[in-house]
Amino acid sequence: MLAAALALTAVFAVVEALGGWWAGSLALLSDAGHMVTDVAALSIALIAQRLAQRPPSRRASYGYARAEVLAAFSNALLMLAAVAWIAIEAARRLFAPAPVAGGAVILVALGGLAVNLLCAWLLSRGSSLNSRAALLHVFSDLGASFAALLAGIVVTSTGWLPIDPLLSLLVGALILRSTWRLLRSSVEVLMEGVPAHLSYDEIGRALTRLPGVSAVHDLHVWHMTSERAALSAHLVIRDPDEWPGTLEAAQRLLAERFGIDHVTLQPAWQRTVAGKRVIPVTPVSAGEKPRLH
Repeated sequence: MLAAALALTAVFAVVEALGGWWAGSLALLSDAGHMVTDVAALSIALIAQRLAQRPPSRRASYGYARAEVLAAFSNALLMLAAVAWIAIEAARRLFAPAPVAGGAVILVALGGLAVNLLCAWLLSRGSSLNSRAALLHVFSDLGASFAALLAGIVVTSTGWLPIDPLLSLLVGALILRSTWRLLRSSVEVLMEGVPAHLSYDEIGRALTRLPGVSAVHDLHVWHMTSERAALSAHLVIRDPDEWPGTLEAAQRLLAERFGIDHVTLQPAWQRTVAGKRVIPVTPVSAGEKPRLH
């Protein structure tokens, strides 16, 4: 699907660039610029997808799944560069309007809409951060193609040239919002932050409620990939003989309640040293939150 979307986008990027240059339309040129970044983005995504399928090795014990996250991060940076170019060129055209061939803009924009809709349909089947990044590029092109179509209609019917750069700025603002979300998501994975759908404190409290556990410390929850979380923790237990049952209960709890299946738990039989973050078992009255130390 990525390869098909890449081929379609590459071919139409050339068509749209030539059409935008001939028609003098910034909206078309900005859409063509998006498609060029799409070609790069889809190429990165395709390479990352192939790389992510490689098994773990001696030098990469977790495997290469994060290649898709790196691709998403790179694609977000490409989109930021595209938005900056659109903003600069639109500002220049607002001060010095250029003639636009509205009829040609309409025809090329309609073709762009058709190609982008087909690419969006192909990419919508994926669920990884990498697929979402590629799909974001295509959705941004859908907006740009629609803006180019609207600009062509307005120029043809009224002759008002500022509509072309104004719509380009609007599309750039919409793309910037989505790109920022993608950039933030990929950075969270790369920085090994706690996944947004998980609560660090809730996980800690759930572990302390297990039979035989008196406290939890050195609790870490992070992204392994965009779709898989990992956890490690030290559990202070009351009776060493109960550890096998406690370990099984903890693994089952984390998998069933929080969807975390890559778990490393270490038992401890003594008090932790000062300065550690500890989630102890404390009596809690109705409506009161547990105290975290």
